[in-house]
Amino acid sequence: MNTTNLTGPLTIPMTNDYLFRALLQQNNKVLKGLISSLLHLSLDEIISVEITNPIELGKSIDAKDFFLDIKVLLNSDTIINLEMQVINQHNWPERSLSYLCRSFDGLNRGEDYLEARPVIQISLLDFTLFPAYPEFYATYQLLNVKNYIKYSDKLCLHVLDLTRTDLATEKDKQHQIDYWAALFKATTWEELRMLADKNESIAEAAETVYRLSEEEKIRLQCEAREDYYRCQRDAAILLERAERGKQEAQQQTQNALKQVQDLKQQVKQLTEELEQLRTKQSI
Repeated sequence: MNTTNLTGPLTIPMTNDYLFRALLQQNNKVLKGLISSLLHLSLDEIISVEITNPIELGKSIDAKDFFLDIKVLLNSDTIINLEMQVINQHNWPERSLSYLCRSFDGLNRGEDYLEARPVIQISLLDFTLFPAYPEFYATYQLLNVKNYIKYSDKLCLHVLDLTRTDLATEKDKQHQIDYWAALFKATTWEELRMLADKNESIAEAAETVYRLSEEEKIRLQCEAREDYYRCQRDAAILLERAERGKQEAQQQTQNALKQVQDLKQQVKQLTEELEQLRTKQSI
């Protein structure tokens, strides 16, 4: 299907984590292109990319599939965890470290520690992880805090903030990471077409997204995820309101207590003044 004639809003947001998984599972060329950009590799350096935890697309999500992280084996020797995260549950550093360490601790009995494969956690976030230190594309590794010597290059975390393309560096743009971020933030077919003209892998992505959105079972699962996002946002808003109400009630209680203390102090002062007057009169 040629998407050149499509116009208007996308049926499913590109940040939908089910669509994200379906897209990368359905089109290996898109997966290869995305990893090439994010890891600053040429396409020639990528011999193979294999998703090692595929799901049956269109099948209902149960509790076991709730976290739609994608496990990829790059060139048969590097493990990559890919995940799209839309809702900020304020625990991503801990969650991403948990994913990273679980993947690294995968030696079979009898294998030497030196045989442990490098593991890379790549997080695509629709929010800013550290608001005080915003960054479009950040890389984290184990380093000596004094001299910055790398402890090991077998553990690495990459974080792509889809909301801060304005902070993309020249290097980010050189590897077209800003194009990929724009793809996942796109809301219309016109935006997708504009990006597709500049990147072959993104052109493949646009075609695949159209086919996936036309498959009813897959579209229903994507819509179920959108419902989940809305419920999570509503719950967060209600929790924030409840917390704000609690804080306001606590502040009102503190104000009332202060007023009582002030009144007590005024009564005490007036009582002392009255006693002084009585003492003077008796003299």
